[in-house]
Amino acid sequence: MVADNTAQARLSKRFEKWDSDGNGVLEPSDFVAEAARIATALGQSPDSPQGVALRDAFQSMFQNLAERAGVSPQGPLSKEQFLGAAGELFQGGDAAFNRVLGPVAGGIVGLCDRNADGVIDAAEFASWLGAVGGLDSASAAEAFRRIDTDGDGALSEEELLAAIRDFHFGQLEVELLG
Repeated sequence: MVADNTAQARLSKRFEKWDSDGNGVLEPSDFVAEAARIATALGQSPDSPQGVALRDAFQSMFQNLAERAGVSPQGPLSKEQFLGAAGELFQGGDAAFNRVLGPVAGGIVGLCDRNADGVIDAAEFASWLGAVGGLDSASAAEAFRRIDTDGDGALSEEELLAAIRDFHFGQLEVELLG
C-alpha cells in the first residue's frame, strides 16, 4: 500500500510544483497553468484538442480534491487541505486513484502520442519526462523499460496510469515529478 513518508514527500513536491503563482494555495488557475505548461513543453498549443483535454482533466482533478477537502470548487486549497484530500484519495485505493487521475493520464497520452497510435513509444515518453522534469534521454530510456510492464515497446494509457499511481504510492522509484 502507500509508503506514507514517500507519498507525503511526493505530494508535498507536487503541491509546490502546482502552486504556479507561489501564493501558498492551489486554485483552479494553477491546474490550468500546469496543463498549459505541459502542452507547451510538448510543442502543442494549450488550446489544441489535446491541450484542452488535459486542461479539462486537471480541472476535474482540482474539483475532486476541493470536494474531498470540503471547500468550494473554486478553492483555494491550502497545502494541508491538499495533502489531506490527496491522502483520502489514496485511501480509496487503486479504483479511486484511477477514477481521478485516469483522465490526466489520457490527456498526457493524447499530447505525447505524435503518431496517433494510441500509445506512447520510448521517444514520446522521453519527450514527456523531459518536458515535466528535465530528465535526460538515458534516464528516460531506463524509466521506460521499467514502466513498459508488458515489454511491447509502448505504454498504454493503463500502463502510464499504473506508473503514476505506483510512483505516488511509493512503489516506483522513477522520477515523474521533475
